[in-house]
Amino acid sequence: MSGPRKRIGFLSFGHWQAVPGSRTRSAAEAHLQTVELAVAAEELGLDGAFVRVHHFARQLASPFPLLAAIAASTRRIEMGTAVVDMR
Repeated sequence: MSGPRKRIGFLSFGHWQAVPGSRTRSAAEAHLQTVELAVAAEELGLDGAFVRVHHFARQLASPFPLLAAIAASTRRIEMGTAVVDMR
């Protein structure tokens, strides 16, 4: 007897700031890492990739170009925004 299939995804905060000690060198690198993370998650069998919107951080104020890049690089993983915080 088997029940409904469980779905699992991840939430990426994708945060980047130009501060000393940051291992992510630029906003562009943060975007590329997020796309790579979604591709790897799909390869591992995860079902979802969700990004948080940072309204006051220029690199993630509009998540839709990032979601388009994820869609162009993956085949079946579900994606979207997980948190839209309106301050």
